[in-house]
Amino acid sequence: MDFLRWLIEAFNSYITVGSSALLVREVVGNVFGLASALGGIRRKVWAWPVGIIGNALLLTVFLGSIFGNDQTANLLGQAGRQIMFIAVSFYGWRRWKATQQSGGSAVTPRWATTTERLSLAGILIVGTVALTPLFGALGSYAPVWADAWTFVGSLLATYGMAKGLVEFWLIWVLVDIVGVPLLFSAGYYASAFMYLFYGCFTLVGFFIWWKAKNGSKPSIETEMPDPTVKVSN
Repeated sequence: MDFLRWLIEAFNSYITVGSSALLVREVVGNVFGLASALGGIRRKVWAWPVGIIGNALLLTVFLGSIFGNDQTANLLGQAGRQIMFIAVSFYGWRRWKATQQSGGSAVTPRWATTTERLSLAGILIVGTVALTPLFGALGSYAPVWADAWTFVGSLLATYGMAKGLVEFWLIWVLVDIVGVPLLFSAGYYASAFMYLFYGCFTLVGFFIWWKAKNGSKPSIETEMPDPTVKVSN
C-alpha cells in the first residue's frame, strides 16, 4: 500500500491538452497497457507484469472520488476490471512462463473450439445482464450496461490471451466499441483515446496471431492440440 500511495502522489498532477486536463497517472497507466499489448502480440512473458503495473495505476484513476482526484465519475466496472486484470494476469504470467519455448514465444496460438466460442458469447451476454443492476445499485456511471459489458468482455479477453486463443483479440474489439464512447462521456479522455487506438491495434494483433497459428484461412477446429504442450524444434 505504501508503494501504491507513492504512485498516487507522484502522478497526481494534470497535463493540459487543448481544453482537456489529463491526469498524468491515467496517461502513464495506459502507456503501460500499450506496452503490455505489444508484448502480447509478440507472445512475450514480460507483457503480463508490465500490464499489472498499468492496471494498478488505472485502478486509482477510475475510483476518482476515493483517491482524491477531480474526476466526477466513478466507473465501477472499469475499476473492477483493473482488479480482475491483475488477478488474471498473474494466472497468465504463470501459464506463459511455464510454456515458454526456447525461441522466446510463451504460447502457441490456437483457434477456439465451437464449444469455447459459444461459451464465451454466452458468458459475455449473461454476465452483462447480471452485473448491470449490481453496478447500477453501487452508483456506477450510466449507461451502466456499457460498464458491465466492458468488465465482462475484458475478463474474457484476458482469459483468452492466457489460454492462447486467437479470438481474444476480437473480444477486445467488442469491448472497445462500447468502452470508448463510455470513457469519452465520463470524461476519461486519455483512456478513451488510448482505447480508440487499441481498437485498431487489436485487429493487427489478431492477424499476427492468425499467421502465427497456421498461416492459413481460419477454420473451426473440433480437435485442438493442448497449448500447454511444449513444441520441440
